[in-house]
Amino acid sequence: MQLTITTTHSPATDLGYLLHKNPARVQSFPRSFGQAYVMYPEATNERCTMALILDVDSVGLVRKRQDSGGFALEQYVNDRPYVASSFLSVALGDLFGTAMTGRCKERPDLVDRPIPLEARVSVIACRGGEGLLRQLFEPLGYAVDATPYPLDPRFPEWGESPYSTLILRAETRLRDLLTHLYVLIPVLDNDKHYWVGDDEVEKLLRRGEGWLGAHPAREFITHRYLKNQHSLTQDALARLAESDPIDQDEMEERPEKAGETVAYRLNLHEQRLQAVAEALRESGARSVLDLGCGEGRLLRLLLDDPNFERILGVDVSYRALERARERLHLDQLPERQRQRIALLHGSLTYRDRRLEGYEAAAVVEVIEHLDYARLAVFERVLFEFAHPRVIALTTPNQEYNRLFDSLTAGTFRHADHRFEWTREQFHGWANAVAERHGYSVRFSPIGPEDADAGAPSQMAWFTAGEVT
Repeated sequence: MQLTITTTHSPATDLGYLLHKNPARVQSFPRSFGQAYVMYPEATNERCTMALILDVDSVGLVRKRQDSGGFALEQYVNDRPYVASSFLSVALGDLFGTAMTGRCKERPDLVDRPIPLEARVSVIACRGGEGLLRQLFEPLGYAVDATPYPLDPRFPEWGESPYSTLILRAETRLRDLLTHLYVLIPVLDNDKHYWVGDDEVEKLLRRGEGWLGAHPAREFITHRYLKNQHSLTQDALARLAESDPIDQDEMEERPEKAGETVAYRLNLHEQRLQAVAEALRESGARSVLDLGCGEGRLLRLLLDDPNFERILGVDVSYRALERARERLHLDQLPERQRQRIALLHGSLTYRDRRLEGYEAAAVVEVIEHLDYARLAVFERVLFEFAHPRVIALTTPNQEYNRLFDSLTAGTFRHADHRFEWTREQFHGWANAVAERHGYSVRFSPIGPEDADAGAPSQMAWFTAGEVT
């Protein structure tokens, strides 16, 4: 079986540093199931490809087993030497474990930088066909190209086999690509060559950190990865739900007098929500996405306006969605009202086709909670793939922080903020995004304005197809 990973990042040979494998050498690694080889068929500054080849010793594997099971020759006549399976997953963990953890002494700046990558798995087993491949990889931001093999080219009427060549393309971190392949290859194969116990739950949670909990197919992935063992699956899913981050963005403002905390917080947060809701009303949109909806405060405003006929709230936190469900009393709404609104557990950094087809989107005080390196992925998910006609996006104004008495220099308003922008930085980012995706953009302050520092929050209003 063979896996290749190619990059056109410049210089492309940096791939060798990230993988901790020298492009100038062919390396061989004995494994318990056979031999693994790592080589670079091409290694130039413009393009570099790493090839991992596994030579599975099927005869040796049979000799190690006490009970072959199945029909007499099953252990000798099978697809294991040729098809990507848990053997490949184990090899990835063994040979590229350091790369998967994001460590690179020689190129530390590249570890968290998305670079153009293409992964090619020569033969992969997938009984769900191209549809299942897309279901698993597209939410992670990959372009998927699957070429199925016929059962027999001489008899096309027999149809296609469950085997395909899989090609994945994305601008992403190498560590993410390796981790996604590590988890999803045995999921597609729906088998493992070793015993699956409690330690596999720990392994899945470790390798799935940051993406599995928000994946639309997380239950399917978890069930198959744990070899369809119900008790292990329930344990893993419960722990994934417990690890969901709680968005406490409403606790960020710190006024000068402690007694004013509640009033000020509600006042500013309500001003944000009202400003966004009013902009959405004026746009004439009938369908709206609330991305990072939290406990559903904006959803309540939208639901109270009959002009919004279709509303979808999306959040990475399962617990926040449960609180939104309770706050909105969804179970008690009349059927006609209930059909107008839905909640979706998902991430803003993974493509999800369920976000497509909406006229408008609201992103209220959310982007600052994303890792800066993931902003490019979020941009594609929202502006390229979902591509609503209008977008209202707000974020804190970093210049205003000095007016909060309890904030020291260099600190953020909330512990989970990964960055906070000045007005100039926000305008620069928003203008570049608008230009890349065919939007116009205008800006407005939210909250009380200071002559020098501006307002505490800032909103960008994007409109598709208009020229500024």
